[in-house]
Amino acid sequence: MHKTVVPRLLGVMMFLVAANAAAQVAGSMTIGVPATELVTLAKGWSVKNQILGKVVYNEKDEKVGQVEDIIVTPDKAISYAILSVGGFLGLGERDVAIPFTQLKAGDGKFLLRGATKDALKALPAFSYAK
Repeated sequence: MHKTVVPRLLGVMMFLVAANAAAQVAGSMTIGVPATELVTLAKGWSVKNQILGKVVYNEKDEKVGQVEDIIVTPDKAISYAILSVGGFLGLGERDVAIPFTQLKAGDGKFLLRGATKDALKALPAFSYAK
């Protein structure tokens, strides 16, 4: 079930975008989500509950980071996971961007193949636009 987090999340987002575009008629716009779509939403994934804060491991089962944020691009596509990496007891941590497609979900955690703490620390630090 956890192996489908990303595809389901993307599917729900694409469905919502398509449904919103289809629902718009010249001179009118539907506000909110129609009752017929609530069933689909209830079966989807919650970024807050099932992705944010989850630990990221490599294939050696070593903790290499934690998911801090998901970046949604202006075209509403999920593109990057922001991971906090490095540091000790919360000191010296920094954020890096990882293409979301590189994360694989399973067993209640995320897997980032080929990742090491040193490799992630060597990535450029991510900072939000001001």
